[in-house]
Amino acid sequence: MIKDFKFIDLFAGIGGMRLAFESVGGTCVFSSEWDKHAQETYAANFGELPHGDIAEVSIRDIPKFDVLLAGFPCQPFSSIGKRQGFDHPTQGTLFYEIVRIIEAKKPDMFLLENVAGLQNHDQGRTLQIILETLDALKYDVCYKRLNSADFGVPQFRERIYLVGKRKRRGTKFDFQFPAGSKRHVGIGKFIETDVQGYEISKHLQGTYIYKLDDGRPQVITPDSDFPVKTLVSTYHKIQRLTGTFVADGATNLRLLTVNECKAIMGFPKSFKVPVSRTQMYRQFGNSVAVPVVKAIARQIAKDLDSKS
Repeated sequence: MIKDFKFIDLFAGIGGMRLAFESVGGTCVFSSEWDKHAQETYAANFGELPHGDIAEVSIRDIPKFDVLLAGFPCQPFSSIGKRQGFDHPTQGTLFYEIVRIIEAKKPDMFLLENVAGLQNHDQGRTLQIILETLDALKYDVCYKRLNSADFGVPQFRERIYLVGKRKRRGTKFDFQFPAGSKRHVGIGKFIETDVQGYEISKHLQGTYIYKLDDGRPQVITPDSDFPVKTLVSTYHKIQRLTGTFVADGATNLRLLTVNECKAIMGFPKSFKVPVSRTQMYRQFGNSVAVPVVKAIARQIAKDLDSKS
């Protein structure tokens, strides 16, 4: 495995990608995240405050690096930029900031992460423009949808991962995405008991949560031997269709605890969460499943060490 490779962490959130890449020997030399609450959590765990809006960061302020990481927001590109006379079809989007940095710094590799729906976003045009743009920058790109449940995380969470490597004459990059395992881990062993302060009121249960006898929402116990549904950033709004709740506490139904959220996303128990509960749910819901990225990071490290 390559020694001492350097990476930058864009749209960093609370640092899930950084955790993964540091675990395989990488060193983060630059980070960027605009949300002040996510910055607070990031700083508490990594000892540095990320730069803010990446669009306001000068290329000169980004040191040399080997790998670019970005869990970027998905936006429609279509042909708006061209109609307005821009030089690039992604101009005006956040993805353009990734393009700007790759074009200037020419890293060996990159890893981009997005929701699985990116493949069909804007009838597939968004992904097509992304791939064409990266190809024009002289990068071979491989992509695949992976489910966190296949990597020991007790949550079904599909995301698309794009890995790129600088083109080399006479070679074709064929990234070997990790396969994972269909032997899934259940949520039950991570469930805490006799928890106070996370209760869902009996009134809300009667008027909303259980208003229909349709098997919703998903309710779990320490005996639940299956991965939960995808944790979303709006979890704190207590949505019966998308939420997963625990049969525990004073009202026998409660929200997930911070430790349960850490387990669901594959974060270590030691990870610090200095923000409010609402922000905690938003941050974990917007983050990456760390073990999935770690498995990809191992392969990227091997490819960096390859002469091909």
